Amino acid sequence: MTRTRLSRATMDALPADVARGQYDRAAQRRGIVHLGIGAFHRAHQAVYTDLAMDAGDRDWAITGISLRSTQVRDQLAPQDGLYTVAVRQPEADTIRLIGAVTDVIVAPADPARASAALADPDTKIVTITVTEKGYGRGPGGAVDAAALAPDAQTLYRYLGQAVIDRHDAGLGPLTLISCDNLSHNGALLRAGLSAYLDLRSPRHRRWFDENWTCPATMVDRIVPATTPGDLDATEARIGLRDEAAVVTEPYRQWVIEDRFAGPRPRWDIAGAQFVADVQPFETAKLRMLNGAHSALAYIGLAKGHQFVHEAVADPAIRALVEQLMRDEAAPGIADSGQDLGRYADLMLTRFANASLPHRLSQIATDGSQKIGPRWLESIAANRQQGRDSPATLTALAAWLALAGVQRTALADPMADAITAAWDRHGADGITDALFAPGGLISAHRGIDSVDRTSVRDRLRQFIG
Repeated sequence: MTRTRLSRATMDALPADVARGQYDRAAQRRGIVHLGIGAFHRAHQAVYTDLAMDAGDRDWAITGISLRSTQVRDQLAPQDGLYTVAVRQPEADTIRLIGAVTDVIVAPADPARASAALADPDTKIVTITVTEKGYGRGPGGAVDAAALAPDAQTLYRYLGQAVIDRHDAGLGPLTLISCDNLSHNGALLRAGLSAYLDLRSPRHRRWFDENWTCPATMVDRIVPATTPGDLDATEARIGLRDEAAVVTEPYRQWVIEDRFAGPRPRWDIAGAQFVADVQPFETAKLRMLNGAHSALAYIGLAKGHQFVHEAVADPAIRALVEQLMRDEAAPGIADSGQDLGRYADLMLTRFANASLPHRLSQIATDGSQKIGPRWLESIAANRQQGRDSPATLTALAAWLALAGVQRTALADPMADAITAAWDRHGADGITDALFAPGGLISAHRGIDSVDRTSVRDRLRQFIG
């Protein structure tokens, strides 16, 4: 069967209910280069940019650069950069055609062209989604020497060359926006690029320090990997084959530190927030969204559920998760004008969306690395204010039970050490073994004796 691909030549055949921007794509000059043009970027930053240009912004077309794979270029090039975003929701899916991406470059295959895009006078902003691994950080947080090598296929090579090229050509600086889920992502990006320039050209580092900006950001949207079934469903809906289609949820959030080296799109038209300090928003996400997600995962698995929407439909679990978000996490978050009650409502709506199933076992991985910022910091903040954290401590007990007595096969870098601690100390001693002074986890974030006793008591409901 011959399939007709989505493209500039075929887009007029799309059904009328497929939303699309009314701007002239061919008239838009490049304003943004994006490093790491995967599914998340296409469902997040590119959507905000598409909506901004549809509202009248001009010359913010996106050139995507892949630092490794040819896959996205091979998907998008035959489609002239066009693709669709399907928003999965219980009542009915909606689909939008996205036209913001106009070019895709595979950097290893054409490094000169990638560098030229970054040195283009029209380029004003670089957005980045390369995952945590893409920053080349070692265990101590510093950038590994291998990531700073001049011939390494890393973001530092291309951004460092952009600093040099733009300085030497007398061009303006860029705003570099990390959109990866890293705390203080802007500062981490700046530190890594500064280290690269220190090795390559200290005089260009000074120009970078004085003129370029790396705002902190917080991003949020669930974007699962697109499956063959998703591609077939999109084709059935729009009548054209879209090999670059992405699926996502209705919710999206983008909070950006308002610190730019030059002009910026009106992303706020599409719902982005420009703020003076991103940290309170990041804390809300960690302690409320991520903290509730982990609670749903460990308590839900303990009660036999498989998916987030199943766990949150359990009345007892839902009540506990609401208590965790509203009464325990929210009071410890700095006032930034956020409506944390409404935020909790939105999170519960997201959790209940059965049209985009999210496996609890996926959320439950690497628990020893996640419970600190998601739970332990909130517990400590409450204790300092004389507040108890019963819901969070119950979730912590569920994690302990799954990681120990039930020996659930959860991927965790500390799995062997925690199992050994269970074998040595048993249910009565495991909490102190992990969280008392000198414990496995207390070196970074411990909890006091009152809360450790509470966890030990709550552990019994999960292990009998």
